[in-house]
Amino acid sequence: MTNTTNCILLGILDDGWAGLGDAARQHLRAADLVIGAGRTLDLVRPHLAAGSEVQDMDGQLTAVPGWITAATSAGRRVVVLATGDPLCHGIAGWLGSKLGAEALTVIPAVSTLQLAFARFQTPWADIKIASCHSADAGEWLVGAPPTHGLYPLMRAIALHPRVALFTSPQNDPARLARALLIAGFPEARLSVACRLLLPDEAIHRGLPAVDAAKMAFSGPNVVLVERPPESAPAFGRDDLAYLQRSPEKGLITKQEARALSLAKLRLKPDAVVWDIGAGSGSVGLEAAGLAPQGHVWAIEKNTADAANARANAERFRVGNYTLCEGKAPTLLDTWPDPDAVFIGGSGGELDELIQLILARLKPVGRLVMNFVTLENLATATSALKAAGAGWDVVQLQASRSQPILDMHRMAAQNPVWIVTAWAQNKENA
Repeated sequence: MTNTTNCILLGILDDGWAGLGDAARQHLRAADLVIGAGRTLDLVRPHLAAGSEVQDMDGQLTAVPGWITAATSAGRRVVVLATGDPLCHGIAGWLGSKLGAEALTVIPAVSTLQLAFARFQTPWADIKIASCHSADAGEWLVGAPPTHGLYPLMRAIALHPRVALFTSPQNDPARLARALLIAGFPEARLSVACRLLLPDEAIHRGLPAVDAAKMAFSGPNVVLVERPPESAPAFGRDDLAYLQRSPEKGLITKQEARALSLAKLRLKPDAVVWDIGAGSGSVGLEAAGLAPQGHVWAIEKNTADAANARANAERFRVGNYTLCEGKAPTLLDTWPDPDAVFIGGSGGELDELIQLILARLKPVGRLVMNFVTLENLATATSALKAAGAGWDVVQLQASRSQPILDMHRMAAQNPVWIVTAWAQNKENA
């Protein structure tokens, strides 16, 4: 039996009283205090007991736990109204963290997602649920950092072919469609359920992103984004897949050195990665694929190389990658502390960079550097020794087959020294 001193967290949809079950109606009729957004309070106000108090929580969400505690401590019966299923991207998790789960009894309604998918006439067991129901995030930008309001949503879309989401008045379906086009997903389609259960309910199924970007949608609404699964690899791309600056189309970390360097970085799925001297972006962009829940911060001083790295990020649709044009260590103080750092070019600041990075690396963080000259290798190892860091060196000598007449020979690439380092005063395995 439900403890009457508990707070009842009650799900309701826009059909209001008519859509509630008997138990939900009984709780509302017996309530001494009903808390909810103004819109939901209006749905039930005519059916409440004459002495019942209502409290509008619009703009006062942080005060709600205190209201509940004060009322239940005085023996009053409290009902909090929430939209749909309060446990599905609703208020239940937050209230439970403030009051304790035992203080709440949840009576859900059909979730708005369930209802929307019924309208779309498509299963939803395989979807990823996300939200942009937040303050105005602004339009999406290529290279947007994790602080952008649409970033979590765009990462979900990049990683899942079917994403259902809750929108907000500012972050509406049209803005989302424009973001999809900017992020390189013109093939995406949007299904939009507007004003569910209201007289002017409208359902749009399978809209091309280019069309949805120009439409107006009445709110509130729920959106399903669908796109084909990714087929291209995120790791191990051929060197010639990357736009590169001439001469030699060689200003790139070659595939063999790239693969070993990425292995040495030991990237976690949520790693924060620095790519210093990004060049064509090959290491940073493949690191972004290996850390899909993380983010790569890259810097490149050469304007032509920076342009190629941006173009490569766009063509490979890498959304967790921010490129800055400049010379390290400029801007590094604005980046979050890294789990992993790759140095492909130092611009003559190698000693200073090594000291800075070792101080900023998170525990178990790794610094990986590539060198093709003895002088840079000597500078790096001397700096690491002076800093008391742990380090090791691998010399990589690779050869690739090349045709000669009707046969093949092996053509040697330049040797590369791959230096891996870590701070000795931090745990490192």
